[in-house]
Amino acid sequence: MQQAAARVLRGARTPQVLSPPVRTLPVRARSAPAGSAPLGLLYERHGEPAAVVQLKDLEVPKLGDCDVHVKMLAAPINPADINMIQGTYPLLSPLPAVGGNEGVGEVLETGRRVTALKPGDRVIPADAGLGTWRTRGVFPEKMLLKVPSDISVLCAATLSVNPCTAFRVLADFESLVPGDSVIQNAANSGVGQAVIQIARASGIKTINVVRDRPDLPKLVERLMALGADHVITEEMLRKPEMKDIFKSIPRPRLALNCVGGKSTTEMLRHLQPKGTMVTYGGMAKQPVMVPVSAFIFRDVRLRGFWMTQWRKDHVHDQESVATMMDSLCQLIRRGQLTAPACTEVPLQDYRAALEASMKPFVSSKQILLL
Repeated sequence: MQQAAARVLRGARTPQVLSPPVRTLPVRARSAPAGSAPLGLLYERHGEPAAVVQLKDLEVPKLGDCDVHVKMLAAPINPADINMIQGTYPLLSPLPAVGGNEGVGEVLETGRRVTALKPGDRVIPADAGLGTWRTRGVFPEKMLLKVPSDISVLCAATLSVNPCTAFRVLADFESLVPGDSVIQNAANSGVGQAVIQIARASGIKTINVVRDRPDLPKLVERLMALGADHVITEEMLRKPEMKDIFKSIPRPRLALNCVGGKSTTEMLRHLQPKGTMVTYGGMAKQPVMVPVSAFIFRDVRLRGFWMTQWRKDHVHDQESVATMMDSLCQLIRRGQLTAPACTEVPLQDYRAALEASMKPFVSSKQILLL
């Protein structure tokens, strides 16, 4: 995969890459005069998002020498954002906290010691915990990552989590080459859609597993349009007809799991001997169950991946981060990687967006327009 990706993704401009600590901004009550302060989605305690998240005025700290004043443009609602609000995520921001770990903004002003950014630049968070669900904010320069201005706002707003996860799980665990195949569940998720497109650009075949649903034909059509080679339901994993798929493509060397439970066990059965299954999510909230025979007789490997940890491990390896971002931006420019299916929601309608993001069978990512 690394060599194939290098052929496909060579030549983009290298963005400035910085690595962040988390810093929260002071907040105050909604009694401030209208328009005098930026707005943000704040939670002062953990709980269900609809109950604890409030739209409030935020104070903007004085711009320091190494700070950047940013006008946020758009920010998605991701599952990790919901889990952080609920208090169930491994990474929690100090309370009170502004929600959101991903998004894109425009630089308004920079401190006198800021060298890598200037007014008008587009920026995204360099790591989790920035608190992107706000209209404006002041952040240390090292918490921001410059992105090219020639990619769309939606692509930039959804760049730092799902496409990066897809890129890494395809590149880091098996040395895939054109003609190899990958099988994944939750194929309609943000990561799943990115996997389909990045794999397609690298000549990798994808077998994409989704849950059965009333609008299944429409979903299949959309994933096939992205470049999926096969789209099947979880029930099909257990059927003899699966053998027909492997008449035209090899059995996968890599399985990508975002679900857990029985679906994952069935998906694992289709891996090649010595293949690898990478778990990066657990939507079903059920354990990964593996038959003993899969270890003994097929020597399968089970691995885990968390994008936040990868960034921590590479905080001093800016070249790897820059190469990844460079590759993804090149794919976007070429039309080979698009933003996931999105629903754009004004900030004032945040409650509806939060509720929609938690409904089952939702294939459209909620994007807050800021």
